[in-house]
Amino acid sequence: MQRRIIEFTNLLRKSGVRVSVAESLDAFVAIDELSLADREVFRDALRATMVKRSEDIPSFDQLFDLYWSAFYDSLRSSFDQAAGEGAGDLDLDALMRAVAEGVSQLPPGELDLSELAQALLSQDLNRIEQLIRQAAEQAGVERIENMLQLGFFTRRSMEQLGAEDAGEQLRGLAQQLRESGLSDAQADALLELVDKFLEALRKSVRNYTERQLQQQNFDYMEKFRRESLLEKSFYNLSEDEIRRMREVVNRLAQRIKNVLSIRRRRLKRGKLDLHTMLRRNAGHGGVPFELIFRERRKERPKLVILCDVSSSVANVSRFMLQFMYSLQECFTKIRSFVFVSQLGEVTPVFKEKDINAAIEKALDGGDVINVYTRSNFGHAFHYFWQNFLASLDNKTTVLVLGDARNNYNDPRAWCLRDMHNKAKDVVWLNPESPSAWGFGDSVMDKYLPHIDIAEECRNMKQLSRVVDRLIL
Repeated sequence: MQRRIIEFTNLLRKSGVRVSVAESLDAFVAIDELSLADREVFRDALRATMVKRSEDIPSFDQLFDLYWSAFYDSLRSSFDQAAGEGAGDLDLDALMRAVAEGVSQLPPGELDLSELAQALLSQDLNRIEQLIRQAAEQAGVERIENMLQLGFFTRRSMEQLGAEDAGEQLRGLAQQLRESGLSDAQADALLELVDKFLEALRKSVRNYTERQLQQQNFDYMEKFRRESLLEKSFYNLSEDEIRRMREVVNRLAQRIKNVLSIRRRRLKRGKLDLHTMLRRNAGHGGVPFELIFRERRKERPKLVILCDVSSSVANVSRFMLQFMYSLQECFTKIRSFVFVSQLGEVTPVFKEKDINAAIEKALDGGDVINVYTRSNFGHAFHYFWQNFLASLDNKTTVLVLGDARNNYNDPRAWCLRDMHNKAKDVVWLNPESPSAWGFGDSVMDKYLPHIDIAEECRNMKQLSRVVDRLIL
């Protein structure tokens, strides 16, 4: 059991679930104290000791089913069905009693059955499962890479099991029992039962091989799904994808924070100051006994977010706000404002509430601004210019998210110009393609002269790339 726990731990790690050595040891202690007969309790014990992040629970549950309980359940289902079909019109229990009685009457030494044949005859599913796992390991099924190899590794595992020999032995036993007095109907039923058991065995081996393929490719498939989400437009996300996107946002934010942490450690002592080092070591004949490093401090920027929360860009706003607030420690200060036509600050809302609840509150409107009106960027920018322009300085980055669809109102581009003159940078993320900027009621072309960075941003990958440029 300990070997299998270790294998399962390695599978979790390979699939992106972080499990420390201490947590593996906790799992050993837990299973020593609990009954393994109850699979639900067993799963809960492993989950409680091995999983530390809530976002890893779905991955753990899927891998647990692949590695532990689901295969046994499938095996039992296959053999129950085979037993029901193979017995035909005869009572299965009566048939097996007759077989057992006939076997007991055979002369000593005439019953020569392999371990697999004995397990099939007695329907010992626990032993059959063990034999399948051992045969698959000997066949090298852990090297499976794609669907085209399923047939090959299934055949290899069946050969390692000795399934064909076990079938011949059981058929020979049926003939022996027929000659020893077993009725023709019972002998024929036993022969049919053997064929059904062998077919159930083949299906189970293939099922196990498929599960191994899923285990080997689980990390790849999870990465593929995450990459697909990263490149999928915010406009087209389903409710389930919105939920999963929150996990993707957190992973991306953590990645950026990890990179920043490594860079700060590397830059903590700065670069080698060659001029100062040679001067201070002049007394040593120029031999640099004392190394001098030039300190480099990169101050964290301030950030002001102006977020259009009109219905046309609500999803983009949701994830942008979540992403930026996951990165709060990367900035000296973050102030957030939402607008449609009116503009309101939501910084206090994010300090008082959980991030997801705060975002929903900001997007739903009512308490902060009226979100059920028509977009007017000019009015929102003018309100900011009147009330918050003084908060900008040469360390502040202004980040605007919006499609610049102004419903033919005055864009008041001069407000953005004054914001640009006071701030370090003005960055605009527009969910529309650049080919649409300036057409129809879009006033993006009026704002472009006062923007340092203007990027299309309609998915998580584009958003992540822009944030990299801001803070890395």
